[in-house]
Amino acid sequence: MMILKKTTVFLAMVILLLTAGSAQTPRDSALLRHEKEIDALIKQMTLEEKVAMLHGKHMFVSAGVERLGIADMKYTDGPFGIREELQPNSWNPLGLENDKATLFPTGSALAATWSEELAYEYGVAMAREARFRGKDMLLGPAINIQRIPTGGRTYEYLSEDPFLSSRLSVGYTKGVQDNGVAVCLKHYALNSQENNRGTVNVIIGERAMREIYLAPFKAAVTEADAFGVMAAYNKVNGRWCAENDVLLNKILRDEWGFAGMVISDWGGTHSTVDAIKNGLNVEMPDKRFFGQALLDAVKSGLVSEDIINQRVREILRVRLAIKPVPAEDANKEITSQPPQQQTAYKVASKSIVLLKNDGVLPLQLKGKPRIAVIGANTVQTMATGGLGAGVKTLYEVTPLEGLKNRIGDRAEIIFAKGYEPAAPGLGSPFRKRSPEEIEKENRERQQTAEKLAKEAVAAAAKADIVLFIGGNNRQVETEGRDRDDISLPFGQDDLMRKIAEVNRNIVTVLASGAPNDLNVVQGVSRALVISWFNGSEGGNALADVLIGKISPSGRLPFTLPVKLADSPAYALGNYPQGRRGTDVFANLVSQITPGAKPEKETTARPAGGDPNTAVYSEESLVGYRWFDTRKTPVMYPFGHGLTYSKFEYKTLSIDRNLYGKSDTINVSFNLKNTGAVAAEEVVQVYVRRINPSVEWPYKELKAFSRVALNRGESKTVTLQIPVKSLQYWDEKLHAWNDDLCDIELLVGASAGDIKLKKTVHLK
Repeated sequence: MMILKKTTVFLAMVILLLTAGSAQTPRDSALLRHEKEIDALIKQMTLEEKVAMLHGKHMFVSAGVERLGIADMKYTDGPFGIREELQPNSWNPLGLENDKATLFPTGSALAATWSEELAYEYGVAMAREARFRGKDMLLGPAINIQRIPTGGRTYEYLSEDPFLSSRLSVGYTKGVQDNGVAVCLKHYALNSQENNRGTVNVIIGERAMREIYLAPFKAAVTEADAFGVMAAYNKVNGRWCAENDVLLNKILRDEWGFAGMVISDWGGTHSTVDAIKNGLNVEMPDKRFFGQALLDAVKSGLVSEDIINQRVREILRVRLAIKPVPAEDANKEITSQPPQQQTAYKVASKSIVLLKNDGVLPLQLKGKPRIAVIGANTVQTMATGGLGAGVKTLYEVTPLEGLKNRIGDRAEIIFAKGYEPAAPGLGSPFRKRSPEEIEKENRERQQTAEKLAKEAVAAAAKADIVLFIGGNNRQVETEGRDRDDISLPFGQDDLMRKIAEVNRNIVTVLASGAPNDLNVVQGVSRALVISWFNGSEGGNALADVLIGKISPSGRLPFTLPVKLADSPAYALGNYPQGRRGTDVFANLVSQITPGAKPEKETTARPAGGDPNTAVYSEESLVGYRWFDTRKTPVMYPFGHGLTYSKFEYKTLSIDRNLYGKSDTINVSFNLKNTGAVAAEEVVQVYVRRINPSVEWPYKELKAFSRVALNRGESKTVTLQIPVKSLQYWDEKLHAWNDDLCDIELLVGASAGDIKLKKTVHLK
């Protein structure tokens, strides 16, 4: 592995400034179809009207120019459901009835489908609901790389792998924009931690940044023609993302050919002159820097009106490409509709990952068994909680409701909560409490825990089978704060040990959006399932998998480590970086919303160091790349997931043995369902360089596909890998370059389960 030296680390910005590239804007981009009309509009606008378009008008609105027929730009959260309508300059809801939306499975769940086609359907459904609500731009998809297992927004992001993230980002973006809504890719770039995200400076080498962290953004821009990008809160190599000339101008616009608009994250603008010159279009949600200060900068000659015209042009390209919904046509019917609900079910049902199964699943319901359903997540909804985007849902089917819906009277279901999903520091009010109050709270909490555990153990003792449904929730995984560890919260491990003493027939379901420590539950469970934060239809989807109506087909979009300390940023001591400060967004909310409490700084974290500097010295070795290269054992590998069937891989072939720079490698093999039921296999192709000229991870994902096969059916599967996709970023040339070497193609069911191998040569 290439360990980043301090001298090269801090020179990265200088190197990037020299980066050259040719514009790649698609010639048929919808953003470039109105240039003459835009010329005419800009000529008619006053300077004040132009500047008014460059900052927030309301909490989720930036201004148009009414006298010229230019509609306001209306934004909405995303990325997994349309946010309820808010009062103009507040986070308080309007209290409407028609703004009840569909809660879609969150990002890691979507990624677990390993399906660009489903990502497209997901985008279509999101766009339909946004249009019902009169919105122009969806603040999503969220496509940052899942660098740390404890990341507060891991549930919202897609994957630890740039290729999987890229394919899903492209599908999602196309689905949204093909249906009349602009996307806003977020958070550009390297917003891979929540702690200190508003102050942290990410130090990263050029190659790792290009190959890993920017890859999903590049794909969504160059392949799906994304209309919008949100600048992240953090700095990259010393410059705020909202005023980072390298990221916004040199890479995004000049090299990738992005023709659309860049908006700041809410409260993420830090300057006037640098931000407007270096590529920011809209300051949200206010006008501290892009209001009067910008007018003054133009009038004093610090900013030319040509720059203002260019930023307005980029906004108008999006505005004219997206047809506004008249106010009188918005919110006329309930946002959540059956077609979108069906999409939510489809994604949820294909995202569920079966990690382990000794044959206890699917559940056998003959003889009307007694099933103890234990765990707070059995009845927990996931539409809201913690900080950040939430969804006012029309409905959300919990796991308990789903089981009752699908099982009916075929089994006796006994529910026991088991544990209380709340703990000190999670949502407690910011007020001083006396020692007596604290002691009383702790005593009551302990009494409640003992009572719930006793009830759960009693239910388990008289059951034929135990379904333990635990994991995290939206209070544990939240924007603005990373988790301290990946342990199952609220004493779940201790409860599981007690249950196992009276009943070993346990199926564990974890409703989490991010990795958990599985050392205890792995040992006491006959089957282990991840069901994610799976949306409005999550309970029905889970029940259908558990009873065998459908075979599970989700695959892990991240690695599940044996222990947190094994993961790269932790193993190298790069994270956590010390004391966690107050969060920029949490404090913005407290300033705007009456009665909200400002967030307070935490006590010292376990690791020291500068809390405002994040050194990515693991470079490209993120996720499975690290574990494979370092030969570190994992609990479950990236891409892992079982079905209720079995598959046979054989007869790997390629169309030739020698490939040139412009060729495409065609990988073919026979896949057969040798099991007893129809199922879908997610086939994966990794690439290992045998004799490279530069350093590489041990292997990298380069192709995948979902393949549905009936019992006994076989199919020839062909996947393509363009040789160009095997390039690396050459830090000497500041350009993509070929590493023409021998390549081993690795075909399998996960990063840890390779079935077939074949060597090819590049020339």
